[in-house]
Order: sequence, then structure tokens, then C-alpha cells
Amino acid sequence: MSFKSGFVNIIGRPNAGKSTLMNALIGERLSIITPKAQTTRHRIVGILNDEKYQIVFSDTPGIIKNPAYKLQESMNNFIEGSFQDADVFLYLTDIQSIPSAEDVPEQIVKSDIPIILVINKLDTGNQQMLEERLAAWKEILPMAEMIPVSATQSFNLSNVLSRILFHLPEGQPYFEQDALTDRNERFFCTEILREKILLNYQKEIPYSVEVVIDDFKDEENITKVSSVIYVNRESQKGIIIGHQGKMLKKVSTEARLAMESFLGRKVFLSVQVKVSKDWRDNERQLKRFGYLS
Repeated sequence: MSFKSGFVNIIGRPNAGKSTLMNALIGERLSIITPKAQTTRHRIVGILNDEKYQIVFSDTPGIIKNPAYKLQESMNNFIEGSFQDADVFLYLTDIQSIPSAEDVPEQIVKSDIPIILVINKLDTGNQQMLEERLAAWKEILPMAEMIPVSATQSFNLSNVLSRILFHLPEGQPYFEQDALTDRNERFFCTEILREKILLNYQKEIPYSVEVVIDDFKDEENITKVSSVIYVNRESQKGIIIGHQGKMLKKVSTEARLAMESFLGRKVFLSVQVKVSKDWRDNERQLKRFGYLS
């Protein structure tokens, strides 16, 4: 068998389980996961290596139909970029969602790139529901292969992998054979802190926050991380810090422990909270935060 390699881009609505699926397929926890929609803001690459293939998965933000901020527009732009370099599309939906042609990007429908439609969260539905979803999606995407899965329980993922390999072109690897992602440790530590914010705060707060690591320094047996949590408004700063600083301490401790687990070494983490007024609509700040080039 010749060596196969290519880009498999995961597309779908917010909260369909794209990050969970990619993490399960590559066997590593790269993308952060929370119950909240729009958890993923960047395009994150995960690489699955084998002596016979290299699959470059791309976890994209969920498609936002009516962006409210420049931030959300830039998130949609990451999705647009994924239409350009895909060898296979994984279009992800879940068994609870009513199939709709409006949810499927026109670029996918009109392309001749193989589409594998993955119906996720199978463990939350029943056989009748699944049959109804399969029939409805067959009307919308007749060209797509359809595979029901449960990403959280790793059910039927081997079938997804098998069909990806069937469609993947022959070619040389794009990355080193021991590469896991194109992102660095600093990026993932930023995402870990943002994940803890998503999990610990409610309503608008998690969506008003951006995390920046100002300094990331490896020393003997320890990594020193200096970070800033930016919020939209002064009132949000107090909520992040909490009474007597208890909330910020809780989030910082959880993030530090998760960073230590991810990096495999001790971490000293310092966290500040600053206000960057309306940063989600500020092009200069969005460039600084890596959302605009």
C-alpha cells in the first residue's frame, strides 16, 4: 500500500462536538471542550501519524450565521479557509438537531471533495430518531457518506477513520512523523486558561474574555507563564476576580494544574485581569490576539 496523506477538515454548527471528535480521532486532547457553543475560536490542527498515512485534521469554529462582532466574522473566515485546502470534509451534526439545508455551507455542496456526514451524540437518541435523521440528510446531501457515532464514547470512530483513508490521496507527509499539531505549547496554555474561564463563569462573561500569554519561559524543571485576561468592560473585571479574589484564584489553580498535566512538568502561573474596551470589534486588538492577519 502506498503512503497516503491529506487534510480532513471538520465543519459544522456550534456545539455539534467537532473538538471532541477530533480529539477522539487523534487520541490526544488538543482542542478545548466545554458545553458552551463557540468554545473553539481558532482553526486548530491535529495530526494523526501512522507508518502508512498522515491525516491532518482541522478543527474549525462553529458556523455563525449572523456574526455580531468582528471577532465572529474572523471565526467564520477560519472556516472559509478550511474550504480551500480540504481533501475530505467531515460535516458534523448531532442526532438531536433537525437537518436543514441552510446549515450546510454552499462551498461544500458545490465542491467535488468527498463528504463524510457524521451524526454525533448517538448515545442521546434512539433508532427511530436516527433513521429519520439519515433519511432527511440523504435528501439534503445525497452525495455524502453517512456515519452515526458517539465521539464521547468512541463508538464507530474506526469506521470514520476507515472511510477517511479510503478517500485520502497518495502523497508525502506534510509534517514530521512525530508531529502532533502545528501549534506551540504557549498557544495550548492560552486555550487551557480560556477553557477554565468558560467552565467557571456564566452568561456573557466567557464570550467577553480573551487570554494572552505575555511571557512563556522554560527553566529547569518548571515553566513560568505570565498571562493576562482581557475583558470588554470594567464591571466584568470585578466578576472575573470575584469577592476577595476567590474566583480568579480558583480559575488560576485549575488552569495551572491542567497546564502541568499537558506539559508534563511544574508550572508557575501568574494571571492579571485588564480591560480592553470592546475588543471584539477592535481590529487592532483582534490582530494582536491572532484573529486577523
